[in-house]
Parts: sequence; C-alpha cells; structure tokens
Amino acid sequence: MNDMELVITKHESFQARAFEMCEHKGIGHPDSLCDGVAEAVSLALNRAYLQAFGHILHYNVDKALLIGGQSLPRFGGGQVLKPMRLIISGRASPLPDTWLSELVRDVAYRYLSQNVRCDPALFEIECAVRTGSPNLQQAFVRGTSRALANDTSFGVGFAPYSTLEKNVLQLGTLLHSAAFQVRFPAAGDDYKVMAARVGGRLAFTVALALVDREIPDAAGYFAVKEAIREHLLSTLTSPCDLAINTLDDAHASTVDGIYLTVSGLSSEQGDDGEVGRGNRMNGLITPCRSMSLEAVAGKNPVSHVGKLYNALAWEIARAVIAEIEGVEEATVQLLSRIGQPVERPALVAIELACRGRLTLAMRQAVQSLVHARLSDIECTSSRLVRGELPAF
Repeated sequence: MNDMELVITKHESFQARAFEMCEHKGIGHPDSLCDGVAEAVSLALNRAYLQAFGHILHYNVDKALLIGGQSLPRFGGGQVLKPMRLIISGRASPLPDTWLSELVRDVAYRYLSQNVRCDPALFEIECAVRTGSPNLQQAFVRGTSRALANDTSFGVGFAPYSTLEKNVLQLGTLLHSAAFQVRFPAAGDDYKVMAARVGGRLAFTVALALVDREIPDAAGYFAVKEAIREHLLSTLTSPCDLAINTLDDAHASTVDGIYLTVSGLSSEQGDDGEVGRGNRMNGLITPCRSMSLEAVAGKNPVSHVGKLYNALAWEIARAVIAEIEGVEEATVQLLSRIGQPVERPALVAIELACRGRLTLAMRQAVQSLVHARLSDIECTSSRLVRGELPAF
C-alpha cells in the first residue's frame, strides 16, 4: 500500500455546529422501495453466482425506477385504478439454467410481499437487466483472486450519530415497528422524517401516509393524526417540536386536501422513486455531513467501491471512536482508482474531533487501524455478500 495517501486532520466537533438537518425515508417510501428491491436482487445474485460458479461474477443492478400509479382514496376504503410500475435495470453476467428476468421479478415480488402490507399485485415489475460491457467483465475476471475496483469513486462514513440523528432514527424505527402498526392500523408503510436543529432546539416534520379503509371520515383522520403525533412526542427524550402531514387542509371535510391513501404508499398516485435518492448506509440523509451520493443498493459487494468503500468507511469511523482514546468524532473518506486492488485506495482522508490535541500516538493508532481494516477488506465484502450490513 505504498502508493496510498493517508491524510489525518483535526476538525471541529460536529455537535458544536450552530445548526444541522437530516432525513430518514421509511421502508415504503418510493425511493426506499427501489433501494430495497435492488438490494434484494443483489443478494439473490450473490447466492446464485456462488452456487453456480463458487465466486461472484460481474453485476450491478443499482438502477431502478418506480413509476407511480393512480388511485381513488375514499373514507372507509377506495381503490387503486392503475398499478405502480417498477423497472429494475443494470448489468449482470448470465446464470446457467436461470433467466435473469424471472429471477429479478420473483425476488422483487417476494421483497414487496415481505416488507409492505399492501397487495404486491398492485405493482407491475419489469426487468431491464442486460449483460455488462466486456472491459468491466474482464476487469472482474482479472480480479478473481484480488478484487479490482470497477469504478473511480469514493465512500464516506462517520461516527457517532448526533443527538438529532439518533432521534430521527428512533422515530423511523418506531414508525416501522409491529407494535406501532398494531396500535395505529391506519398508519401506512410510507413515511419520512425530516429534522432540524438550531442551537439546542429540535424540530421534526413527519410525512405519514394514512390508509383510507381505517378512516371513517375527516374527523377520524385528524383524530388519528393527533394521537400519532402525541405518541411520537412521548417517545422522544429531548424537548422538541413535531408536526405530521403539514400539507393537510385543517378544514378539510373530504379526502381532498389530506394525506389519505388506499395502499399506505404515496407511489399509488403519482409519487415516483429511484435507487440512490434515499438513505445512505447509516439510514440517514445528512446534508450537513460529508456524504457520498453513490447508490449502495444493488451494487456488487466485491469490486464496486460505491458499495464496498461506503461500508468500509462506516466501519472504520466506528472503530476509530471505539478503539482510540481521546477521539470523540471521526469522518472517513475513501477514494478509489478504477482497475486498482480494492484494498489499495488512492486516498484515505480522516477528520477527527478530539478531546485536547491530536497527538502522534493517536495518529499512529489511526494509521494502524486503517491498514488493518484495508488488509481485511474481504471481511467487509463477505458481510455485504451475506446481507449483514444495511444498504439504505
């Protein structure tokens, strides 16, 4: 790794910033649906290649587009008039005795049936996966014993979460929990949490699709919405403001002007989605942090640094915080160069917030940790292959 540049600098604490904002998109958000299906197809290809060839071949199925349908919500239950259309695109090496289109569609429907509570038949699945270019396939073959980066890109990770970020993830986990769904059956699977902090003041805006068959009338809608708001507020330990579905017309007496759906998904009526527009690997969208815009979901976990380096940067940042005394915050950026071994990035840039000064001993400890993690990059890759690390 002699040609790898490693830069370690001291940085001010992120928690000391005057403001921050972050976002979490729930499991049924159109972008999350694209991410989830793409990653499910990726994991299925990992298993299929390993079973057929003993190793993973070249593929990337990190392109998906969800085209919204049309619906007619009604108090007590409406109907979806036109199904949602999900197109999965990318490149993949052929499999013996398996049609890629059949595998993709089967996996997509299985994922939807296991992760959202509406009828998967409300989706039309289209496979547009084709064979990859010869040079990328050849690079993958050359790297079968030593994986070569198939792109010039970068990955980013940071640790720990801020107070605001923890609260956003807490709300996202609650909205997806079985207990919450039992308590509030009108709550759909499509939700988003947007949050901001100015000084010590926190504010949350939640968008949550409500299901029409569970709502008898407009008064019932607003009663459920207020009960959910009070419940969410009661779970947060920090004083804050919290609002739900702020586009609602407070004087609405019909379904017009309120966030009411048939399926619990906004994509049933015009809200579209794409892979990579949602959560990063840590479950958040953090515009005030360093972050990569690479779509992690659907990329192969062996040579695509858009996936591998984001995972590794995240692991390194958490390890630095856990293992090196005096370091309170860490941001890690890894830059690749196409065709080079994945364990040899072109640049590793690490920013640290410390108690006191950044000492030589601390620098040496970080360097040792980075080299150890890069030397064992196959461990991170294997965890991604098995689906042990989140993609969004």
